[in-house]
Amino acid sequence: MAQISDLEFLRLSKAQKTGYKIRRFFTGIPKAIASFFLAVWHAIQKAGKAVGREISEIGTTFKEGDWKTKLSFLVMGFGSLARGQILRGILFLLFEIIFIGYMILSGGYWLSMLPSLGTQGPTKEYNALLDVTVTQYHDNSFQILLYGVLTIFFIVAFIYTWRVNIRQNRMAEKILATGKPLKSGKEDLHSLVDDQFHKTLMALPLTGILIFTVLPIFFMILVAFTNYDGTHNGYTNNLFTWVGLDNFNTLLSWDVTGGAGTQSYAATFGEVLLWTLIWAFFATFTNYFLGMFVAMAINKKGIRFKKGWRTILVLTIAIPQFISLLYVSKMFAKNGIINGFLMDMGWIKTALPFWEKPNWARITVILINIWIGIPYLMLITTGILMNIPADLYESARIDGANAWQQYRKITLPYMLFVTGPYLLTSFTGNMNNFNVIFLLTGGAPTNPAASSAAGAVGYTDLLITWLFKITTGAESQYYLASVIGILVFVVVALISLIVYNVMPSIKNEEDFR
Repeated sequence: MAQISDLEFLRLSKAQKTGYKIRRFFTGIPKAIASFFLAVWHAIQKAGKAVGREISEIGTTFKEGDWKTKLSFLVMGFGSLARGQILRGILFLLFEIIFIGYMILSGGYWLSMLPSLGTQGPTKEYNALLDVTVTQYHDNSFQILLYGVLTIFFIVAFIYTWRVNIRQNRMAEKILATGKPLKSGKEDLHSLVDDQFHKTLMALPLTGILIFTVLPIFFMILVAFTNYDGTHNGYTNNLFTWVGLDNFNTLLSWDVTGGAGTQSYAATFGEVLLWTLIWAFFATFTNYFLGMFVAMAINKKGIRFKKGWRTILVLTIAIPQFISLLYVSKMFAKNGIINGFLMDMGWIKTALPFWEKPNWARITVILINIWIGIPYLMLITTGILMNIPADLYESARIDGANAWQQYRKITLPYMLFVTGPYLLTSFTGNMNNFNVIFLLTGGAPTNPAASSAAGAVGYTDLLITWLFKITTGAESQYYLASVIGILVFVVVALISLIVYNVMPSIKNEEDFR
């Protein structure tokens, strides 16, 4: 779509301006996606150049370095020890000894077993002494994959440490060439709580992120390329093996394998993904705008008992969702309080199918989520509304602006600017909102056409609740859950990047300074 000038835009009517903005947003999506992949390509190129520079610098260090530096290529820490930096030298040498010992004792075994994920599963053997047949367990595919990944991470850490060791030798040579003394061990320790304290402070959190976040993600990605499930758990029944892209082909295939009246995995995934996006959109923006309106109503001058109204709303947050959502689920059941009241009043003759029909169930969970989410947004927006300069509203009233115009021109732009990042994270969080769906409906009503696919997915199931069913059923198809997790990550990443780049907080940052 051709872009118009600012003067031409000002000449448009309100409806034309809105239409132009909407068209520009959707036509900009392909450009944003292309920019994303272009940025990835540039990042890969930059990384390649960085690796090339590192290799070149290593070669230069070996060529121009003295015998202490050259020996440090083989014995980590030797150069530091020879130059009097005892603490650094001992740490480097100790790390190398631990690495070599680990690789000899177990690391090499895990790496050698990683391509096969085990060669011998459980076997039945006759015990002549007890006169019974017993099961003998051998290789463990799960442990092989886990410790294989850990070993790869350890190797990467060793390579990085080895590179730091080489760089330290080059820096030490340059410092000594200028006639300056090197840091002693005492000075190194002092720097860890002084000028290098930020590194000391971040060491533990970064280690935790690596072990408890990065490693599980990497492990999950690898599981997607195996047949790890309830019948191939890798130890007590059968080993699991690498299957390549078969799982992705299964999930993205439109072939129907369940017979007449059923749908393919791809159709099931697409249907659940579409509902997840619809749910996330309404769950985010209904709570956002209604919570904002409630906060504005309570903050309005002349409203009495402001603290009381806020307290009543906050009570819904204080009650655990496990209790409140299960109770509300029973209220809307076919024989629940709501249907009973409506029938007693004579307003309906038969019970309303709140949880029995797909559209009824979907609308009901969205409405109930409003009751849950409004108090949070009321609290968030109350503080922001109080910080909007009052003179802006005063000037608007003097110019003749009505309440709606003040909201559209002052309140909403300010709120969107401040809460833009929150909206993005809230949308992502609602895509993974397990509690509301699982406790209210459990995914019901079941989709009979999709029940042949893993987990007997229902019409209100989100991707996260579908994943739960896939991994906790009798089959426990962990490999399929991993594939879905990867695809969900791709979808969420694309949406987040596109929305992030059109948010007022990013595009018009200077306007609110």
